[in-house]
Amino acid sequence: MTRWKLTLEYDGRPFVGWQRQTNGQSVQQVLEEAIAKFSGETVCVHGSGRTDSGVHALAQVAHFDMQRPANAETVFGALTFYTRPWPVAILGVEAVAADFHARFSATGRSYRYRIVNRRPPLTLDAGRAWHIMHPLDDDAMGRAAQILVGRHDFTSFRASMCQAPSPVKTLDRLDVRRIGAEIEISAAARSFLHHQIRNIVGTLELVGCGKWSVDQVRVALEARDRRHGGPTAPPDGLYFISASYDTSSAC
Repeated sequence: MTRWKLTLEYDGRPFVGWQRQTNGQSVQQVLEEAIAKFSGETVCVHGSGRTDSGVHALAQVAHFDMQRPANAETVFGALTFYTRPWPVAILGVEAVAADFHARFSATGRSYRYRIVNRRPPLTLDAGRAWHIMHPLDDDAMGRAAQILVGRHDFTSFRASMCQAPSPVKTLDRLDVRRIGAEIEISAAARSFLHHQIRNIVGTLELVGCGKWSVDQVRVALEARDRRHGGPTAPPDGLYFISASYDTSSAC
């Protein structure tokens, strides 16, 4: 039995999310079916983060156990073949220690949210960014973002169906930068609450368009009440960027 670690990229638009569901195709299901076609085994693929429907990934990490003997290059080729035609790309395959877990061994995760702030409609980025036509003050958004950095009770930015045992999280980084018409919001933490980033982005958009002052973000945070936070930004602009691990747990 070998435990295999995968690094993969995917376009989230055709999927109901990472996790298997009864209402459509998931990334997890695509991978599990691909492994079954290659090995004849029924396996469970564990991901480092459970992305929602429409959310993309540049370097999602997953693992699974397989009895069939194979080397990394063979597994890579087989999964690349059997995941077609779904928009999932296997970027890397490696054998890891039996105690490695894509989710529980992760020491950090990072996400990026893309906003395209211009009047013309999106063509190449349709479904891959949040299109906002009215002007946004990215400097004010950046100042508001820094209020949320650190260890806080993020109830005001937590989905009602979030299953995390506690709303307290430590947000290590929340940066806002503009590159031409695009505004990137980058977040890093050990773990996140359900919809935490999308709810934060929806709140920062209120600051950017002038509906909220920067200090209103602090008021919302301290309220510890979802009704005081901003709206949930669409999934289109959210990307899972990476998961980090201690070297000793990944080999």
